[in-house]
Amino acid sequence: MRIKPRQQLLEIWEALSGQLVQGLQEGDPNSVSEAERLLCLLYPATEVPALRLDVPDETAEDVLASLRKLGDSVVIPRTLLDAVAFYTDRHTIDGAPVFGAGEYYQSDEPGAAITEAQRTLGVVDSYSLSITLCLATLGFLKVFSRILTRADLRRQADELQDAVSTRLTAAMAALLRCFTVSVFEADSERGRILCETLNRGGLSNRAVVQKLQEKLAPLRAIVRDQLILGLSTTDALGNDNLLFECGWSWGIVADSPPVETTEDIGPQPPGIAQNAPYLYFTVVALDGIADLFSERTLTLGLLNEGQQRLARALQLRWELTQRYWSALARFEEQAWPLENIPWRTTDGQESLYFSLLVSSILVQDLLRRRATDADLNRTVAVLEELGVRSKTTRRMVPGDASLNLHHPGVPLTLVGSEQAGPLLRWSVTDFSAQLLKRSVQLARLAQGIGPHDRLLRLAEAIMDHLWLRRIPAGRYAKLWDDLSAVSPDVPPHQENVSWSLTERMVEALISTANMIGETPIRSPRLTEVATDLLGEADHLLDKEMMAAAGGGFASVQNTLNQAESRLHLARRLLRDNPGTACALAIQVLSSLDELAAARRTAAWGS
Repeated sequence: MRIKPRQQLLEIWEALSGQLVQGLQEGDPNSVSEAERLLCLLYPATEVPALRLDVPDETAEDVLASLRKLGDSVVIPRTLLDAVAFYTDRHTIDGAPVFGAGEYYQSDEPGAAITEAQRTLGVVDSYSLSITLCLATLGFLKVFSRILTRADLRRQADELQDAVSTRLTAAMAALLRCFTVSVFEADSERGRILCETLNRGGLSNRAVVQKLQEKLAPLRAIVRDQLILGLSTTDALGNDNLLFECGWSWGIVADSPPVETTEDIGPQPPGIAQNAPYLYFTVVALDGIADLFSERTLTLGLLNEGQQRLARALQLRWELTQRYWSALARFEEQAWPLENIPWRTTDGQESLYFSLLVSSILVQDLLRRRATDADLNRTVAVLEELGVRSKTTRRMVPGDASLNLHHPGVPLTLVGSEQAGPLLRWSVTDFSAQLLKRSVQLARLAQGIGPHDRLLRLAEAIMDHLWLRRIPAGRYAKLWDDLSAVSPDVPPHQENVSWSLTERMVEALISTANMIGETPIRSPRLTEVATDLLGEADHLLDKEMMAAAGGGFASVQNTLNQAESRLHLARRLLRDNPGTACALAIQVLSSLDELAAARRTAAWGS
C-alpha cells in the first residue's frame, strides 16, 4: 500500500481519542506504556506541522474530526496537557520522578512472581521515552501558553512546565548512568566471539585484534579522556591489549556514580544493571537522545543551562556509540560483518533482530556523516534481506519459525535484576515497525533514484504487512497488534493492545512525513532532458515573437506571454524539480506548435 502518513496518523488518533484519559488511569502504574500512549498523540502534533494542535485557530478540519471525542480546537490541547499532568504526577513520588515499567517486566524464572521493588525499577525505555515526551510537551506549552489569558490556566501551565522540566532532567541524568563501557580480554569468551563475528576475511585472531585496536584507538581515547558524568572508572582502557564495547545497559549500571544537576530531582537510586551494553536498549537510548539536539529543540530553546550540560554529555556518548557500532558493522570492506546475517552478540546469542539493531545504528551514523552511495546500497540490501527472512515482506506458512520474532518476540534477560527478586526478562516485538522506520530514514539519505525507489518499495511492502496486523474491532480497533491476519498459527485477537508497537508505528509515520516534506531527489538525466527542452522552447518562442512583431490577434500575444511566463517558472524549478520543468517546457512547445500550425494554415489559405 502507498504510505499516506497524514491519513494514517489521523486514523490512529481517532482510535486513541475515545479512551485517552481513562486508559491512563486504568491498571497499575507503568511509565513506559503510558508514555507510549501519550506520544502517539503528542509526538505527531509537535513533529508534523500539518497536524499541529498548539494554535487552535490553525488546527485543520480533518484533524479536529479525528479528535472530536476530545472536544473542540480549544479543549483538545487542554485535554492533552491534562493527560501529561496526570502522567507526571502519577510517576512522581515525594517530589522525585520515577520510571518503573510495571507489567512490562516478566519473570525469567518459571513460577516466580516479580516483586513490587522490581516493578518500580527504572529502565532505559522509560528514560528515553520521557526525554521525547518532555521535549514534545515543553515545545507544545511554549506555543500554546501564548494564547492563555486566564490567570488560573497560566498558573497550571507554569506548574506543568516545572514538573516536566524536572522529569526531563531526571531522565537525562539516569540515561547518563545507564551508559557503559565494558572491557574484556581479547582471549576471553566475549573476545573470541567478537573476533569470530568480525572476521570474514580469514585472518588470524591476532590480526583481527590488531586491526580492531587500530580502528577503535580514537574512540578509546575519547572514552578515557572525556567521559566523566555517570560513568564508573575507565582506567582499564589504558591497557591497549583489552577490547571494549560501549552502549546502554537495560537500566542504571551497578556502581555508577550519581550525576550532579542544577535541579532537585531527588535521590538518585543505586544501579544494579549489568555493566555491559544491550543492543536493543542502546538503539532506544540513541533515538531519545537525538531529540535533545533536534532543530525544533534548539529553535524553541527548550533546554535550560543545566540540561544543556547534560545534553552535551549525552551527545558525546551518542556519537561515540554510533561510530563504535558502525566500525564493527563495516569492519571488513570487502565483506561487512553486518551482511553475515544474523548478528551474533558477545554473549553468544544470534537473532535477525540483532542484525536490525546494528543496522539501525548504522543508518543513524550514515545520516550523521552523509555516507557514500556504496555504503547506502549495501545497507539497503541488508534491510531487504531482513524483510524477507523475517517474513515481513513474504507470506508466513504454518509452523513458520519466523513467527517467534514477532510473537512472543525476542527475549532479553536483564542481568542484575535478580538482586531485587527473580531474574527478569524483557520481550521486544517491534521488528517490523523498526524495519519500516529505518527504511524510511535511509530513504531520506538516498541521493539516487535507484536506492530511493528500492527503499520506498520496501517500506510499502512492510506497510502492507503491518496494516494487516491492526486490531479489526473492539475498543482498540485500528491499533496494534493482531498477528492472526498474517500468520495461520495465531488465533484471532483477544482485545490486547501493544502500545510499544503502536508507538513505533507512529514514529515510522512521522519519519515518512518528514521525508515527504523534503525536496524530491534530483535526477541528472532528467535535468539534462529539461535543459534541452527549455533550450528548444526558448528558441521557438523567440521565433514566434519575431513573427508576431508586426501585429496580430490579442489571443496570439496572450499565448506568447503565457509561454514566456511558463519558461521563466521552469527555469526557476530546473534545479530542484526537473520533472516539473520538463512538463512546463512541453506545454510551451505544444502551444507554440499550435501557433505555428495556425500561421501556416493562414498562409496557405491566402
